[in-house]
Amino acid sequence: MQQVPMTAEGHKALTAELKNLKSVERPAIISAISEAREHGDLSENAEYHAAKEKQGFIESRIAHLEDQLARAQIVDTSAIESERIVFGATVTILDVDEQEATYRIVGEEEADLKNKKISVSSPIARAMIGKTEGDEIEVEVPTGKRYFEIAKVEYV
Repeated sequence: MQQVPMTAEGHKALTAELKNLKSVERPAIISAISEAREHGDLSENAEYHAAKEKQGFIESRIAHLEDQLARAQIVDTSAIESERIVFGATVTILDVDEQEATYRIVGEEEADLKNKKISVSSPIARAMIGKTEGDEIEVEVPTGKRYFEIAKVEYV
């Protein structure tokens, strides 16, 4: 069974999502299905079909989260003392125009670009892994190759 790396905060967030799905969303959708059944003919009941579709999504998400959490390898990033970029690093990069961006390398389930968290399997994270401050990286993006300089590496 392949382990899934994640930060402690990512594990906590996924556990909270799973709890919400099981204790709030699942009972609500079961209630909605029961109510839709009371409306009669199920073959033409849009509410029933929508509720069943949502139930399928919820059950699928629950199974996925349970699998991810069962295989979770929680990485304590505060204990990492390395100059090299590894999982959990917060990295500041500069592009050729000296524009700065800061990203934290996290597990796939935790990735959230709006919050500057990128998946360890993303092209930019893969290019950063093993590098140190001052190194240059090349990243293949849909528009071509982009070049960045590693400006800062920290672990929180």
